Amino acid sequence: MDVGLTQDLCAIIHATRYESLGDDCIHRVKQAVKDGIAVALAGCNEPPVKIMTAHMLALGGSPQASIWGTRTKVSLTQAAYINSVATHVLDFEPMWSPPTHSVSPTVPVAFALAEAHRLTGRQIITAVAKGLEIQGRLQYAGDQYVPEALRFHPPGVAGVLGSSVVAADLLQLDATTMQHALGLAASRAGALLANVGSMTKSTHCGNAAASGLDAALLAQRGFTANPDVLEAHKGLIRTFYPDRFDVDRLLAYGKPHRVVDPGLAIKLFPSQYGTHYGITAGLDLHRALGGRKDIRRVRMVSPVMKYVDRPRPATGLDGKFSLQYTTAAALLDGAVEIDSFTDERRFRADMVEMLGKIELVQDESIPGDFHSMHVEVQVELDDGTSHTAICRAPRGSWGVPMKAGEHQAKLRDCLKYALAEKDSETLLELLNRLDELDAQAIQSLLTLMSA
Repeated sequence: MDVGLTQDLCAIIHATRYESLGDDCIHRVKQAVKDGIAVALAGCNEPPVKIMTAHMLALGGSPQASIWGTRTKVSLTQAAYINSVATHVLDFEPMWSPPTHSVSPTVPVAFALAEAHRLTGRQIITAVAKGLEIQGRLQYAGDQYVPEALRFHPPGVAGVLGSSVVAADLLQLDATTMQHALGLAASRAGALLANVGSMTKSTHCGNAAASGLDAALLAQRGFTANPDVLEAHKGLIRTFYPDRFDVDRLLAYGKPHRVVDPGLAIKLFPSQYGTHYGITAGLDLHRALGGRKDIRRVRMVSPVMKYVDRPRPATGLDGKFSLQYTTAAALLDGAVEIDSFTDERRFRADMVEMLGKIELVQDESIPGDFHSMHVEVQVELDDGTSHTAICRAPRGSWGVPMKAGEHQAKLRDCLKYALAEKDSETLLELLNRLDELDAQAIQSLLTLMSA
C-alpha cells in the first residue's frame, strides 16, 4: 500500500471547493439532501428514534442542535446520532453503488454544524458532497458490489469516514488535521450484519454520524491519531477491505463524483434494496391480475441472498428484510408503503396465509450484485393458470428513471408524517434553493424541520 495515501487523499478533499463540484454534482447532492430530510421526518416518530431520543435526553448535554421533528435541542453529537437514526430507520434513504447508506451519516452532521455555527447552504452542499464521495470511493475501491459477500454493514465502515470528512470541512480543518480526524474515525469503524432486521441496524448509521463528528471535533482540539490510517499495517484498508483495494479508484476522488456517476438510486419502497426486485415483480402481477386474491401458490427465484430469505419475519420491521414478506405485500395490497411494515399488517390473517404459500428458490447462477441480478415471481391461481413477472432493475435505480413527479410524490408522502401540507411545501421550496440560502435562511429551514 502506497505510503502517503491518507495524506494525498486529504489534500484532494481539502482542495475541493463548491465551485469545482459542477452543476450535476450540486443537483444530485441537493436531491440526496431532500430525500434524506424527508425520510428522516417520516421516521422521527418511529419507536427506535423515540427510545434513542429519551436515552440521549437522560444523558444530558449542551443544547446545540435540534432533534428534527421536535422543538428539543441536544449536543452536536447527540443531534447527529438521533437524526441519523431517523434518516435510516425506515430503510428508505437512497441506495448507492457499491451498496452503502451514505446520506444518513452525512446530512444530519452537516445540518447540526450549520445550526450551531450559522453556516450557508453552499457550505452544507460542499461538505455533504465530500462526505458522500469518500464513502462511494471507499466502497468502489474495495469492490464491495455483492451484498451477500459483505463482512460488515457498509455505513458502519465507510459512513464514519464520510461523517468525519463532512465535519472536518465545516469546521475548516486543514488537511493535516483532517488526517487525524480520519485516523480517529477509523478506530470507530465496524457494524455487524447480524443486526439487520432489528432496531440496532439504524444505530449503525447513527454511530457513524456521531463518531465521525466527534472525531473531527477532537482533532480540532489537537487530538492526534495515526496520520496514515488508510494505508498503515493493520489500518483501515487491510482490516475492512482485505481481499481487494484499488488505490487508483480511491484517488480518482471527484473524477467524476460518485453521486453523478453511477449516481444514487432513489428508493420508492421503504425496505432493503434487494427486496425491491421482488416488490416490482409483485406489483406488476397485482396489476396484471386486477388485484385477484385467489392465489394458490407463489414461486420466487432470486440470487443467493440469505440476508433477505426470511419466510416468517418476526416483526413488521423484520419484514423490511424479507423477500417473501415484501413480495406478499405487493401481491396483496398493490402498494408497499411505510405502513406496510407495522406489526398489525405483518400478522393480519391474509398476510399469514400468503406467506405460507410462497416458495423461494435462491439460484447460484444469478449474479448477486444490484446491477446484474433479477428476481422472478410466478403465481399460480386456484383455476390452475399461472402468471410470471421478472424485475431486472426497479425504477429509480441506475439507468432506470423514475416517472415524472414520482420523487416529489415520495417526498410529500414522507413529510405528511411530520408537517402540515403548507409547511411541507415551504420546506421543499427551501430545499430546492439550498444553494441560494444564507445562514439566516438555513436557520429558518431548521425551524421548519424541528417544529
